[in-house]
Amino acid sequence: MPGRLIVSDHPLVQEKLALLRDRRTTPAGFRCAMETASALMGCEALRGLRTKVRSVPTPLKRARAVALDQSITLVAVLRAGLGMLGGLLDLAPAARIGHIGLYRNEETLNPVRYYVRLPPDLKDSFLVLCDPMLATGGSAAEALRIVKTDGARQIALLCIIASRAGVRRVHSAHPDVPIYTAGLDPRLDRKGYILPGLGDAGDRLFAT
Repeated sequence: MPGRLIVSDHPLVQEKLALLRDRRTTPAGFRCAMETASALMGCEALRGLRTKVRSVPTPLKRARAVALDQSITLVAVLRAGLGMLGGLLDLAPAARIGHIGLYRNEETLNPVRYYVRLPPDLKDSFLVLCDPMLATGGSAAEALRIVKTDGARQIALLCIIASRAGVRRVHSAHPDVPIYTAGLDPRLDRKGYILPGLGDAGDRLFAT
């Protein structure tokens, strides 16, 4: 579905979002809340995984069961995307992991690439791009371009907070990629930070 935006209204996701927004939340509490929110939203983002039917032996007789028939690749946009991996790996321990390093030029607000390390054979994998803050959308759009260039075809963008401007930019560049988020905020400040947002996710994760 082109241009799909899914804002989670799950009570547990919204409770974690409140903790993430609260400036009084400690780095440890912030990390825990981000992991839990990512796991809860990851269940929905991974709904489109390909499956196959198999048979398993119960203590009484055999039963029809469902097994995954597709690999999962988690790609974290550095550095804040690292905070989302723990919760998602609880869901899918066998997932492969990639990293994309981008920083934002403070004058132009455009993304600058400095590191890319992705698993091979992305074409048949279900890829979840983890970027907690979808602000201007520049970094997410560039990261999506990178994974597509490496062959990724089935992609979901998972973030904690999105701005309307960021959603528009990603949907304009990548209308095939659904966006899953816990919150949608109305605007950005002059430096490109989401308002009201939750501050700098990387700084709050790592106490920097």
